Amino acid sequence: MAEALVSAVLEQLISVVGEGIQQKVRLVVGVDKEVKKLSSNLEAIQAVLVDAEARQVTETAVGRWLDQLKQASYDIEDVLDEWNYAILKQELEGVEDAAGPKKVCFFFPSYCFSFKQVSLRNDIAIKIKEVNENLDFITKQKERYSFNAITRVEKSERVQTTSFVDVSEEMCGQNVCKNILKDKLCASTEQRLPIISLIGMGGIGKTTLAQFAYNDDMLINSFDKRIWVCVSEPFDEYRIAKAIIEVLEGSTLNLNELQSLHEHISTSIQRMKFFLVLDDVWNEDFRKWEPLYRCLKNGVHGSKILITTRKESVAKIMGSMDIINVQGLNDDECWLVFKRLAFFGRPFEECERLEEIGKNISSKCQGLPLAAKTLGSFLRFKKGWEEWKRVLDSESWKLKEIKEEVFQPLLLSYNDLPCIIKRCFVYCAIFPKDCILEKDKLIKLWMAQGYVKEEENKAMEIVGEEYFDYLASRSLFQEFRKDDENNVIGCKMHDLVHDFAQFLNKNECVHIEVDDSKEPLISSFNCEKVCHVMITICSEGLFPDTLFSLRMMHSFLYNNEDSRHSLPLNILPKLFGELICLRALSITGKWRLNSLIKEIPKEVGKLIHLRYLNLRSLNVRKLPEALCGLYNLQTLDISHCHQLEELPQGMEKLINLRHLENDETWSLEYIPKGIQRLSNLRTLRYFVVSGSNDEKACSLEGLKYLNLFGELRIKRLGNVSDVEEVKASPLKSHENLVGLGLDFNKDIDGRERRNEEDEALLEILQPSLNLEKLKIVSYRGNTILPNWMMSLTKLRHLTLDGCSNCKHLPPLGELSSLEYLVISEMKSLKSVSNEFLRKENDGTSSSSVFFPKLKRIQFLLMFEWEEWDYGITRVGEEEDITIMPSLVFLLIYECPKLKALPKHLVRNTRLKKDISHCPRLVYPLRR
Repeated sequence: MAEALVSAVLEQLISVVGEGIQQKVRLVVGVDKEVKKLSSNLEAIQAVLVDAEARQVTETAVGRWLDQLKQASYDIEDVLDEWNYAILKQELEGVEDAAGPKKVCFFFPSYCFSFKQVSLRNDIAIKIKEVNENLDFITKQKERYSFNAITRVEKSERVQTTSFVDVSEEMCGQNVCKNILKDKLCASTEQRLPIISLIGMGGIGKTTLAQFAYNDDMLINSFDKRIWVCVSEPFDEYRIAKAIIEVLEGSTLNLNELQSLHEHISTSIQRMKFFLVLDDVWNEDFRKWEPLYRCLKNGVHGSKILITTRKESVAKIMGSMDIINVQGLNDDECWLVFKRLAFFGRPFEECERLEEIGKNISSKCQGLPLAAKTLGSFLRFKKGWEEWKRVLDSESWKLKEIKEEVFQPLLLSYNDLPCIIKRCFVYCAIFPKDCILEKDKLIKLWMAQGYVKEEENKAMEIVGEEYFDYLASRSLFQEFRKDDENNVIGCKMHDLVHDFAQFLNKNECVHIEVDDSKEPLISSFNCEKVCHVMITICSEGLFPDTLFSLRMMHSFLYNNEDSRHSLPLNILPKLFGELICLRALSITGKWRLNSLIKEIPKEVGKLIHLRYLNLRSLNVRKLPEALCGLYNLQTLDISHCHQLEELPQGMEKLINLRHLENDETWSLEYIPKGIQRLSNLRTLRYFVVSGSNDEKACSLEGLKYLNLFGELRIKRLGNVSDVEEVKASPLKSHENLVGLGLDFNKDIDGRERRNEEDEALLEILQPSLNLEKLKIVSYRGNTILPNWMMSLTKLRHLTLDGCSNCKHLPPLGELSSLEYLVISEMKSLKSVSNEFLRKENDGTSSSSVFFPKLKRIQFLLMFEWEEWDYGITRVGEEEDITIMPSLVFLLIYECPKLKALPKHLVRNTRLKKDISHCPRLVYPLRR
């Protein structure tokens, strides 16, 4: 990891020095020489880092030397970042350096460098001199280790694009354990609620065995309800109880007392035979387990509980009736897991040539499925026999200091990662075990730390996706979460992989849990090493003051998923004022947890290094103007801040802002005009059309200056006062927008609009032909058929909501890619007929397919809708047509006058129908 850090610092040094010269932000006399010396020292160290990192695992002294180097590199990064900030400040505000008539002074952290406030350029110069002295010492120390200068084999550090392979998760081996487990779960017993335990070391396959049982058809049919809870550490009684209730009831309850939760569980299961899996249990305190077990005993006789744990003591404390020791795979089973990945996509001849050495390598996995899978994934990208031989002969197999033997193959896989990706992997240790890693958020956090940068005309977000896929293809990420389009949006790290990442980072990345029973053991960490912290607060009003001793912190993330309480109100000014090296800061709310936080203090302006700021779901009404001094900011997330009324006026100063995540900021009155100057902005989720001619507000036309990606919702289009002024449509040029929401609502005091005005405006708001999702809301036109609609050949999702004046639906049957259609609250619609399939007088041939790809269709709150029939299907006039051949789901809700469904839906035997509050449809459906 030191290699990646030093490379990044060198790159930053070259960039900042060059930019400083260009912008004439010069330093005091003599510092040019210090900068050259700094570069020279870093280059000398860089030359031996491959050897040093390989030796650190067996030589403790080398590990200590690398730790010193990493801390020095972080100091250099901070100095260079301050220099870069000075350049940006001069560029934006015309601030001169100390040579000019103006002097600008800053307060910088005395903990890093012991000197007082001075003029900016002297301040930076002194810091460069001090870090150089420290680096001088480290450079001289390296001589005692006689490192070899080794050049990496890779031609470049650039990661090659890889095809992500979603390998089948079928379970190889463990047949004995599978049969024993299945027999015990199916067997009858006199015990009221038996507990069966799977125990074994990490990576042995306990969870996979539990999943096998959970999804077995025979077991599914044996129980009324199956419940899966990932317990992990800590044993959170509240979260576990709520997770059980969510499965039983389909939703969580607003209950805060543990007794109330347990009573609700007891009542819910009293007539139910259930199968509960508690995965990854660590708790050895019987007092935490007993109340839950007592309420579960109210289930029907034959209910079972299955737990997985690494500790036999846990199984005994929980009163396990049967304990199954999960053993490793035998050599043949281990080989099957290994070769399924290592030989994926290889020619048969190549597999034959590598089979013997492959079996020798797989035997070193010692029967651990995770090790076999990880090593197999790693070797899938190694083509030659010589590369496989190097792995077989690696010294990593001989390590004794590593606590768990599975770390050995993981270390081989890690050492093979490009150094630019090693930091990305290790950073993931900041998250708690079993946490879902959101792909988009993770990439933005990597960007904030400088791990991901633009590369060969590729945006850094695309590069970050490649890094994510690279780690996934090596099986370092698992349990992928996907959206409706089968795109990966999140994942988990296996417990053992998480332990391995924590082993590597040596407490640089830590997760701290705070509850009232004990002070978090921050003192056990080396405060000079801790750079990235996630905190979980389990008791009201608690915040460890010792956290402020971690002055080198680059990430502070409040874990709102597992926390039941908010950050204390008085903590924010101190947090912003003292931890001023932060690159990433997240203090998000969740439901009502952070409802008391109604103001962001002006001290946020001191966080000049900040790249990522997440204020999601807070109840703030405005953001301080000081926030606009964060010139390095890349991501600002204010989504679900429902009370937020205005954004700072100086937003044009946020020249590096790439993502303004502002979903559901319903109270925003306008978007500041300065936003149209943000040429790097890629994400803007929510744009509000101002109801006045306020010069502070960005007009709809202002969007043409941006290059937006993803999805955008335009709110209050009813406020557009002159449709003609919007003639130069700003949306057609946004070729990277895949989703668009057009909301024609207006301010409460806005003027009444004519139907034709909305029709004209909709015509003007022509999107790019690349659009995949479209939502039209509160539209007042008589027809929804702009000239551009039928040209949207990539459109897959369409929602028409509240189009109250439309008496007919547009010919959506001609949209060749449409998969999801929602139509709701069309008050004037009484009949759906041929116009729904195609345009009138259309010269389509008699052989036609309408809605060829439509999978789901929903009609909601259509109170006047009476008839759904196609004239072309009447007897004597039938054509050779096919309607909705791909449809699998139909939902109709609150359509009280609808009399019957068309024949193609009645005849569709595989169609799943969800029809409610439609009284006239009940009897025809039953016949």
